[in-house]
Amino acid sequence: MHLAVFGGTFDPPHNGHLALALFARELLALDRIIISVSNNPFKQDRVAAGEKHRSRMTELLAWEINMAGKCCEVSHWELQKKRTSYTVDLVRHINASYSHDKLTLLIGEDSFAELPSWKECDALVEMCDIVVFRRCLIDGSFGIFGGDAGTRMIDFHYPVSSTDIRALVASEKSVSPLVPPSINSYMRQQALYR
Repeated sequence: MHLAVFGGTFDPPHNGHLALALFARELLALDRIIISVSNNPFKQDRVAAGEKHRSRMTELLAWEINMAGKCCEVSHWELQKKRTSYTVDLVRHINASYSHDKLTLLIGEDSFAELPSWKECDALVEMCDIVVFRRCLIDGSFGIFGGDAGTRMIDFHYPVSSTDIRALVASEKSVSPLVPPSINSYMRQQALYR
């Protein structure tokens, strides 16, 4: 089985996350996508919605993905740890649970640019393939990881960010074109980001 891990703060999940997951499933012939809600040590001061809300919105994202064919599940393992979470620890956990499966890590170009600073990045590169979704944010030089056989670059420009969505909601502007309908409804019901 080909398994992919897609992690993030998902604050909130948006149509870019939805499109990336659906695109990855088809392009990479994925059997399963595990979406992990993180306690990213580099984004703690930027997280607006609490863990409960981020978890629920990520479950709604998985539901939206599964509407096009069931393949997606949400992992709350990182949040349940109640401490700083690192991708290498998540990948070890998933490898232990799915030891016979091929594992691919799905990340954005902005995260990939920071990969050399990640905890045990060399071990991470050894444990899984990495697929980078390029948004043309950096100059095209991918440093020491760019030539690795286990790293693949895919052009994927979807100009939306969680930061922009939070700002729009705070300004009382509609975000319905930017987020899946179920997540938009949840944000309104819970008065998130206002």
